[in-house]
Amino acid sequence: MSLHIGEQAPDFTAETTQGTINFHEWIGDGWAILFSHPKDFTPVCTTELGYMAGLSADFAERNCKIIGLSVDSVDDHVAWSKDIEETQGHAVNYPLIDGSSLEIAKTYDMLHPNASGAAKDRTAMDNSTVRSVFVIGPDKNIKAMLTYPMSTGRNFDEVLRLLDSIQLTASHKVATPVNWQDGDDVIILPAVSNEEAQERFPGGWEAPKPYIRIVPQPG
Repeated sequence: MSLHIGEQAPDFTAETTQGTINFHEWIGDGWAILFSHPKDFTPVCTTELGYMAGLSADFAERNCKIIGLSVDSVDDHVAWSKDIEETQGHAVNYPLIDGSSLEIAKTYDMLHPNASGAAKDRTAMDNSTVRSVFVIGPDKNIKAMLTYPMSTGRNFDEVLRLLDSIQLTASHKVATPVNWQDGDDVIILPAVSNEEAQERFPGGWEAPKPYIRIVPQPG
């Protein structure tokens, strides 16, 4: 099953470090970040989970929940969480999903559907493609997807910036340009006519080319 931006994120029921959840019910009316890991007790992922714990308040301000998936058991997650707090300075304060059955990783197209074997017998390299981030909206649709190799730690400040852009552009008919940061100028969507743009942006816009209409970020 291949997943695409704009499609509904697959629902599932799973055990986590914070009890049993139904994913769509757990998301509720807000946003969610699902990020995955190939194995517990791996060095790069240890840094990532700790950093995300440090950003949890920033995501909460944006009405966005965080949830992690790793291809091991809840018991392993609990033990790993102690290492994460000790080495990274942040306690994991969001649920970690039991991924030991491999089913969620397969459902989210992070493992080949024929992958098999007990989680404890599989190495991080066996699960190397379970390194994705999914941004999911209140409508339960996938808004963005990122996949990294095991050797490269993910930039979760960028995920926060991405979420800011997606939330902004979901509410206003604008797009964000290269390297945009919250508060920077934005671009009026090409689908918006000049007549509609005048109504939405009565202060006018800069247009270095007719198809590039730059305005201050709407509130």
